[in-house]
Amino acid sequence: MRFLPGLICLLPLLSPLAHAELIDDINDRGELRIALEANAAPFNFKEDGKLAGFEVELGQMLAAELDVRADFVVTDAADLLSGVESGKYDVAINHIAMTPELAERFDTSAAYSQPDAQLLAGKDETQRPLMMAQSFQAQEKSAPAPHLVIPFQKGNPAFKASLDNALARIKDDGRLEQLSQKWLVKRE
Repeated sequence: MRFLPGLICLLPLLSPLAHAELIDDINDRGELRIALEANAAPFNFKEDGKLAGFEVELGQMLAAELDVRADFVVTDAADLLSGVESGKYDVAINHIAMTPELAERFDTSAAYSQPDAQLLAGKDETQRPLMMAQSFQAQEKSAPAPHLVIPFQKGNPAFKASLDNALARIKDDGRLEQLSQKWLVKRE
């Protein structure tokens, strides 16, 4: 019986719920670490040495909605999702299509875009974004365009709710549509 108080004190440490929620880490740091490749206009790319594109502006808006700053980290395809999985990055915003394989490894935001298949398929084979090659094959068979999502580590329901709420506010007030018109609509 004398060990009971000590045991009770240890229970929270043994609980899987004892780990910090991603949203708490982000708030403590005051920044949202966003991984991207910066090599695929109009989604995310470098222009005059600065990051630009649809997803760069979306990341800035999401961070502002979460009341933190956006910290973009340019990385390569090999590190993008593994870095999110390991906690090196909080999210990846890199025109990543929702797939069953992605859903097994990550939790994701609600879809933020369903771009025109021609916009995605027009990319050179070597520059096709991560996770999109499967979607291009499906599109060639007349399947619908992929839904783009933001992956993050599994087991962060408070972060998912915060991210989805921020995304919903950006959609509801028309900012997402303005971004899409600016970056993703084909100009004749």
